[in-house]
Order: sequence, then C-alpha cells, then structure tokens
Amino acid sequence: MTGTDMAARTDQGRARQRLDRAVAGPDGDGAGAGGGRPTGDLGMATAEYAVATLAAVGFAGLLFTVLRSGEVQGLLLELVRRALGSV
Repeated sequence: MTGTDMAARTDQGRARQRLDRAVAGPDGDGAGAGGGRPTGDLGMATAEYAVATLAAVGFAGLLFTVLRSGEVQGLLLELVRRALGSV
C-alpha cells in the first residue's frame, strides 16, 4: 500500500468518526446534528426527497392534463375575457 492510499484511508476513517460523533451527540445519547436518528437511517432523507419529487411530478402531470381539457380551457378563456372586459 502506498503512502497516498494510507492517507486516503486515514482521512476516510477520520471523516467517519466525525460523522458518528455528530449523529451520536457529545454525550453519545443520539441527540447530535443528525436529529437523534440512528446511524442506519442516514440515507432516509434521500429516499424521502425522491418520493416527494415523484409525487410532485405526478401532480404536475395531472394538473397539465386537466388544464389541457377543453372545458377548463373554455372556463379560463372566459375568465380572462371578463377580467379584460371590465378594465
């Protein structure tokens, strides 16, 4: 193993120790920067963002479909005509 490999492993080990301390808190009670979550749940935020993003895309697709329908376009057009006609 070269000196560069050893330095990289040492840096990774130190980063992991800092992360463990941040999650555990100064007293080791789980009340650190990780919000009290166990170390095994660190990836949950990513999964939650993915689910929220998929839900937002689904809602946007539904909204697009509704707004493209003839009835809704007619209602919106009438609304704009009334607003511009009253000016």
